[in-house]
Amino acid sequence: MNNKEYTVIELFAGAGGLALGLEAAGLKCVALNELSINAAKTLKLNRPNWNVIQGDVKKVSFPELKGKVDVVTGGFPCQAFSYAGKRLGFQDARGTLFYEFARIVKETMPAICVGENVRGLLNHEKGKTLAGMISILDEIGYTVLQPRVLKAIHYNTPQKRERLVIVGIRKDINAIFEYPKPNTNELFTLTDALKKGRLYDIDVPQSVGAKYPKRKKEIIDLVPPGGYWRDLPLEIQKEYMQQSFFLGGGKTGMARRISWFEPSLTLTCSPAQKQTERCHPDETRPFTVREYARIQTFPDDWQFAGPITDQYKQIGNAVPVNLGKAIGESIYNFLEKVYHKRSIYQKSQDPVVAGQYIIF
Repeated sequence: MNNKEYTVIELFAGAGGLALGLEAAGLKCVALNELSINAAKTLKLNRPNWNVIQGDVKKVSFPELKGKVDVVTGGFPCQAFSYAGKRLGFQDARGTLFYEFARIVKETMPAICVGENVRGLLNHEKGKTLAGMISILDEIGYTVLQPRVLKAIHYNTPQKRERLVIVGIRKDINAIFEYPKPNTNELFTLTDALKKGRLYDIDVPQSVGAKYPKRKKEIIDLVPPGGYWRDLPLEIQKEYMQQSFFLGGGKTGMARRISWFEPSLTLTCSPAQKQTERCHPDETRPFTVREYARIQTFPDDWQFAGPITDQYKQIGNAVPVNLGKAIGESIYNFLEKVYHKRSIYQKSQDPVVAGQYIIF
């Protein structure tokens, strides 16, 4: 039986959504790096035993973990590269945060590396940025699978959020990685997020939250659950939208009140900003911090450090915990195949255990 403990280095760890999901899947985070002081405090506050390294990833190095860590993960920001030729090389990406992710993968050579990003990376610089990332991972010794967009609503998350996942498998490994299978039969709604039921044992706890200015509240008071700015009287539409009223596009996130019976729209770093309102179904106010956390499937005992604006930012930037768990389970199952493959039953040459089967 394989009793190996699978270990992870997580870069750009944020408030811990992905790390918490990986932990729930049975993986052990041995190091987490995060630039934000408050997000790093959040990690330390909730997991005092985690090795949280707060600071610039460019100053982080793990030479002592070469060959001793199974996974490197990271939600690196989307940045353009400077192309030196037809094929982007490792050194061409210097100055970008993806370069730092690739540098630490190269330094530690885990069995698998997993990057996650916004869906927009697919088309960033007409696809050149993603192609460059793939060529760099190939250069440093990894076979990159076809990137996959995962929809959080298909992974026990009451939110219409999408994340692009990029998986690299070290080239000496033949085991097959399988992306988590979506569950399209059971979708969760805002009711599941905020009320006792399928996701949580109790109603959402009370907590602090942002407020709308007086006139904005008066306007959003007129929007029904599930509605948005087009449900306002015409003159108020023009007042609220101003020049945007005359532009194309639906702008369905503006003056948006979420219904109890739908998943939330993707949470942003601020629940009250004009382009991306996320209003409570019954009360004319933004979601509170704990409501925000529930929509991202954080447990109620996961506390967030820093001022309220920064707490919203940490939660809004996070990978939903349940989506992280689904990704983690796929990683765990892959590593089980890797280590079982390598433990093809062979007789030990060690006379002390001669005749027994070993894992190596």
